[in-house]
Amino acid sequence: MIRKEDITTIGHFAKPHGIKGKINLILSKDVSFDDWDEPYLICEMEGILVPFYLEEYQYKSDTTLLVKLENIDSDEAARELMKHEAYCPPDIVLENDDDTLTWEHFTGYEVFDNTHALLGKITGVDESTINVLLIVNNNDKEWLIPAAEELILSVEHDNKKLIIKIPEGLSDLFL
Repeated sequence: MIRKEDITTIGHFAKPHGIKGKINLILSKDVSFDDWDEPYLICEMEGILVPFYLEEYQYKSDTTLLVKLENIDSDEAARELMKHEAYCPPDIVLENDDDTLTWEHFTGYEVFDNTHALLGKITGVDESTINVLLIVNNNDKEWLIPAAEELILSVEHDNKKLIIKIPEGLSDLFL
């Protein structure tokens, strides 16, 4: 039996890739499956921790892993995993010697504009283009905000709050 205290969060599932069950896994920690005979990920489904064996995986970027999980063979099945956290045993998590934060670190933070109006919660990061975007969800609407240090006014890590200056033109979409 898998117990939550025996595993660690390594990221969350994002959008499916294609129609054969592949899905993007946005990593919040560096992991290595190389020395693992039968690598698997764990996902909490309806309160139950369910293991999914990895059929294949490939890194798309430093923080995005494209995975094909055993018995997830369609776009519909992959969509059921979207936005669920992914867990694994802590021994595959690599130690990070530096304290550098990636944009993925801000997943789960609430985003506020400079007037302290809530824009939504960061649910992921899109690194598919040269311009990294924060995926912000508010009332089932998804917004893409440029991930740029010059837009950040302040960060409250304890409260998971990010206060930003919205670029001109985008503010009309939120307000």
